[in-house]
Amino acid sequence: MERGEAHDCWTTTERALTQDLSEDLRDAWGRLREAASELGEQRIYASHNSIMFARKTCYAFVRPKRSFLELSIFLGRTVRSPLVRRAVPSSKTKVAHIIQVRHRDEVEAPLTDWLREAYHLQDAPAAKPVAKATARKPARRPAKAAVKTARTRR
Repeated sequence: MERGEAHDCWTTTERALTQDLSEDLRDAWGRLREAASELGEQRIYASHNSIMFARKTCYAFVRPKRSFLELSIFLGRTVRSPLVRRAVPSSKTKVAHIIQVRHRDEVEAPLTDWLREAYHLQDAPAAKPVAKATARKPARRPAKAAVKTARTRR
């Protein structure tokens, strides 16, 4: 932005978010944007510190960082892969998968397959709620009163 140029501090652009990236990260961003654009009609827009990919709702977004692009993809299932840094429930039916992208060559299958799956998730009928990943509960122990009664009967 040039000095004296009118601006709104609450909005941003893709260019503003990506202009300070290294050459490798700019190339990775270009490939990622290209791969998403090829999926079909959608909105790609900047919001705060992220660049969003949306149809009816957001299916993925990128947060440019100093040394990587933090890609979040919303899927109707949990993916287990070394590429996925974290998978966290984002709603009753979707799981956000956080992936770090450092180079253009990383924007290939299975990452592009997950983007496609997320893009088409809105076409599918309403999904069942995603099961929460919880630790297995220990077996119930009998109540103290029942234990005392059993001891006194002996």
